Amino acid sequence: MPERSPGFHNVAVVAHPQVVDATLEAEQIAAYLNAHDLQAIHGLLYDDSLRQRIQAGEYDLVIALGGDGTMLRAGHLCAPAGVPILGINMGRFGFLTEVRQSQWKEFLPRLLVGDFWLEKRMMLIAEHWRGETHIGTWDALNEVIVARGLMVRPVRLRADLDGRFLTTYVADGLIASTATGSTAYALAAGGPILPPELRNILLIPVAPHLSIDRAIVLAEGATVCITVQADYQAVLCVDGQTPVEFANTDRVDIHAGDHTAQFVRFQDPDYFYRNLTPHMNRNPSTGNPQ
Repeated sequence: MPERSPGFHNVAVVAHPQVVDATLEAEQIAAYLNAHDLQAIHGLLYDDSLRQRIQAGEYDLVIALGGDGTMLRAGHLCAPAGVPILGINMGRFGFLTEVRQSQWKEFLPRLLVGDFWLEKRMMLIAEHWRGETHIGTWDALNEVIVARGLMVRPVRLRADLDGRFLTTYVADGLIASTATGSTAYALAAGGPILPPELRNILLIPVAPHLSIDRAIVLAEGATVCITVQADYQAVLCVDGQTPVEFANTDRVDIHAGDHTAQFVRFQDPDYFYRNLTPHMNRNPSTGNPQ
């Protein structure tokens, strides 16, 4: 059964700075919540001061206005602090958001009386190593990708599972994805769609050449190590953020993280399958008539 909550008291309403009208909408939502006896503020998603206050646990809910990219960034911010997120879609797709821009006045009264549930989604942790030197660590809600850089040629990627050799891919890249990310890049690369509550790791090659071309589903407790075996540029990219250059023999260790993203849901728990086909048939990125 989904977990229900008695309600929230301190709310941060954050807007993506590049989404048209998001700042104005955030101000109106904060005013609505304040008028209904909640303590709400509004600001920009990348405002350092506001981010520090969220990370310090000053708020028990973040309302994020934007698209799926905004939800990913909000997940990175809120999951370590255990703060749930309500997504209001002002972007193009809205796979992760819950409420359309025109609907928030309809759904916020339900928020006020605790008529919602919290959906929990596994995140990954990725650790970049160069020999015995630790380069960096990232949380991922969608996926971790090791891929070729500017040179248009496949890259050799060794994959080890729980310390044992699995296989070597010759491919444009290798994706380690969560169930959340199974409907993102992993889907485009031919991977299966997983329901969001699953705590598995997907391993999917991108354009493999004469190597394993099937997705592999790993258990939650698995650790996969991806090592670059190429003397030309490769990159690491986490949830679509700025790529990090990989040198030959660099590796990334990927496993289930300690943090969990929590999304506020008003729909019943079967919403994912009900919404799946409409989402697939109405990708606005295609430019097809809706």
